[in-house]
Amino acid sequence: MTTVRIAPAEPKHAEELTALMQDSAAYRGQYATILHEYQVTAGYLNRHPTFRAEANTSTTTLGFYSLITHPPELDLLFVANEAQGLGIGAKLIEHMLTQAREQGIQSIKVVSHPPSEGFYTRMGARKVGVIPARPPKVTWERPQLVFTIADTQTLTENPAPQTRTQAASRSGTHPDARHQAPAPHPPATPETP
Repeated sequence: MTTVRIAPAEPKHAEELTALMQDSAAYRGQYATILHEYQVTAGYLNRHPTFRAEANTSTTTLGFYSLITHPPELDLLFVANEAQGLGIGAKLIEHMLTQAREQGIQSIKVVSHPPSEGFYTRMGARKVGVIPARPPKVTWERPQLVFTIADTQTLTENPAPQTRTQAASRSGTHPDARHQAPAPHPPATPETP
């Protein structure tokens, strides 16, 4: 794969980010209701630090994340279906942790899409609880995790030895890597234009 560049999202990217999010295979079937009519708006992008991953040879968005800074929470993280398993999610998380560290943020809350919990724990997050279902829109429990910035700095500078399965999953060669796509929750009250 070509080199990936991570750059701030601008209001002009709102429609593209919404389309990428709405197209996410991770949110089909039983999970589709949480994204119903949700949009990433220009106003949202102005309020929350949001970053896009793109190949250096293209301006097509491969994935993006958005961080709410007060209180710190990873609000959105999506990787394009065609970029699953390429390490884009890991690059976005590493970028987010670097940004947080530079801003003096001590920890970041994550309310995870259930199938993505393993991805976040591999990236250094620690499970701290479960968010109960909130029907009718969210009919499932969601894992709550936290990145402690000091812990993740040590993890990224001195990664722990990995099993063969962990290394394959992180590199995208593990058969289940495509099913462990990072895709956290949108806010409880969707932004509208």
